[in-house]
Parts: sequence; C-alpha cells; structure tokens
Amino acid sequence: MTLTRRALAVLASATALVLLAASPAAATTPPPNSMASMGDSITRGFNACGWYSDCTSRSFSTGDYSSVNSHYLRIRAVNPNIQGRNYNDAKTGAKSADMYGQAGSAVGQGVEYVTMLIGANDACTSSESTMTPVTTFRSNIDSALNRIKAGLPNARVAVISIPDIYRLWYVGKGSSSARTAWALFGICQSMLANPTSTSQTDVDRRARVRQRVVDYNTQLAQACTAYGANCDFDDNAVFNYPFVLSQVSTWDYFHPNTSGQAVLASVSYANGFGW
Repeated sequence: MTLTRRALAVLASATALVLLAASPAAATTPPPNSMASMGDSITRGFNACGWYSDCTSRSFSTGDYSSVNSHYLRIRAVNPNIQGRNYNDAKTGAKSADMYGQAGSAVGQGVEYVTMLIGANDACTSSESTMTPVTTFRSNIDSALNRIKAGLPNARVAVISIPDIYRLWYVGKGSSSARTAWALFGICQSMLANPTSTSQTDVDRRARVRQRVVDYNTQLAQACTAYGANCDFDDNAVFNYPFVLSQVSTWDYFHPNTSGQAVLASVSYANGFGW
C-alpha cells in the first residue's frame, strides 16, 4: 500500500506527539524532596493509635506507619531524597482560621509539597448556629494559600475535600456505642445531636449542615483553581468516599482509625498529582 503525502504528514505528526508525551519534559513534574501537612486532628492522626492523643506516625499525609502508606511513604518509594523531610504542621482542633499560621510554618520549612485538609471543625461545632460562615471560610483559605504562594512559589499544594460528616451520622446512628460517644464527648453536635430523631427539625438541620460542608468544598475547589497550576483539588473524592463505621476510632466514633487513615491516604493521593 502506498501512503499519500498527506497521510505521511499526519503519521509523522502523530509520531511526534507520542514521542513528546513520552519525553521527560512532558511527563509529570518530579516528586518533591520535602513536604508538610496542614489541617486539624484528622491530619494529626488523632485517636488512630492512642486514647485521645495525636498519632502523627499514622497521618494519611506525612506519617511513616507502613500500613497507612501515607503520601510521604508513597513519595519516598519513588524519591528517597524526601527521607526525614516530612513535617506535620496540623493542630488538633484547628479551623480554617488557623491555616494562615500553619502556612507560615510550611513556608519556614521551605517544603516543595503541601497537603491541606481543613473544614471539619468549621462545620462540626456545638450547634448549627456556630458554624463558620462560608464567606469567612473562603477568606481564611485564600489567606493561607496566598501565604504559601508568596513564600513557596514553586511548591505544589494538594487541597483535599472535607469528608462527608452526614455519612458519619448515617453509618453510626444505629450503633449504641457511637451514639454514647457522640453525646458523652459532645462530638459534632451540629450534625450528630439527636442522632436517632426522625423529626423534620432534625432532618432539616442535618441537611443544612451537610450543605455547609458541600459549600466549603466548593470554596476549596474555587480557591485552588484561583491559585493556579501548582494547586490540585481532589474533585471531592474524599467527600464522596463511602466510608464505613469500622474505619473510625471506637474511642470517639469520629476520627479515622488506622484503617481509615489508610483509605484517606489512598483516595487523596490517587486524586492528586500522581507521582
């Protein structure tokens, strides 16, 4: 078969595109040599290995516990240079307002990669009325991201969606142990108060609190887009993940246990930069 001049030109162009895609210049940017995590008790690994205490080794982001297989360990597997340069700047109890300070810590550490998972405590408050307003949440996120961008202009930032706390109510409401823990420790009462109630007042309250988390996640996505190419949002992968009760701590039925941290690591990393 004889190829026409036009067919040869098309074939040559296609071959060039294949070679370009396979070239280092077109490949994914290299994995980072250092990283920091920003967030709250989830990122601190709270209750993942000890009674009401942080367990940073089991953090989905910067931990080094093998069964969790954190972002740090996944990166270290392809880039040993990151060894020992994993900083957990999160704080148990943190809200979006605390991200500016944590961003300053990450900047001071001069890292090349930052994860941020924040917002659960902005929605999980003592009552619906004390949740952080959406506009305030967005302002707090923008301030933090702007500080990172100014101090670490080449760093990549993974913004992770807030887990669906309505899902937590759904999978836990049938457990007497979960209900007892939620009431005893006053956990996330904006969502988890009166967990077995089917009254319209409680049904509507839960729906509004869930919507607040949805709204926060929308703001996280938009803030990440505004940041630019060095920011990646997980497209609500964590929010949409159908976690089960066995993946949360049996001490508070709220925080991820070791299994939950492993799932969080897997889902968030798979929907990130893809090193």
